[in-house]
Amino acid sequence: MDTSGISGAGAPQRQDYAAPAQRETQRETKSIYEMMRDAREEAEARREQFKLPKNTRYGDAPMLAYAKLARARTSGEVTAASGYARRKIAQLQSALRSDPDNKERIQAAIRQLQKAVRRAGKKQRDIEGEKLSERRRKKALEEKNRQKAARLRQELTRTRALRSIRESGYIREAEMDNRTQEQLSAAKLELRTQLQELTAATAGVSAAAAAQQYAAAQAVTAAEEPAAPAPEAGLDMLA
Repeated sequence: MDTSGISGAGAPQRQDYAAPAQRETQRETKSIYEMMRDAREEAEARREQFKLPKNTRYGDAPMLAYAKLARARTSGEVTAASGYARRKIAQLQSALRSDPDNKERIQAAIRQLQKAVRRAGKKQRDIEGEKLSERRRKKALEEKNRQKAARLRQELTRTRALRSIRESGYIREAEMDNRTQEQLSAAKLELRTQLQELTAATAGVSAAAAAQQYAAAQAVTAAEEPAAPAPEAGLDMLA
């Protein structure tokens, strides 16, 4: 009996079974890539959502308060600088309720402003002490005590120079604290975004699909990496 017709009829049946399985695998792979794409898009959207507005620069208030304090030459100007710091503290305490995502940055700015208020009080006392020294110097000149007047003048010059150095250090301290808070906020934002991206990418995915997704991501990453340049002949010989 000729069995060629029977064997020939069996082959298409095997192909018919294989084709749906192949199409199912392709659909599953496609769905994984779609899930990865959707996860990236959602992560980007959340990254934009958590970005700070350009006008939300909480660290600027302490630096401006210290700049006002450093420029102050009279008791009235020191009082104005202290009043500015107090107003900003009240504003930032209100911002704690309206912007909880930046709680750490706001609290850091409040701490710096509270220091500015205390330092303004110290500068008030320093200015009063300098006024007293200046009156004593003028009195020494009236009494023809030039040696005492010169000594008081040197003390005043040294005290004012040290205070200027100290106040410039306040501004640098506020700048460094602001930069540190910005870096911490950026790191926390990145970690939060990565966690949300991972959660979105693996939500409702089976263990096998998650493994395939991970392998596909690794393959895409490897394909995007530039190939290492071939070593030059001279360097190879030196090695």
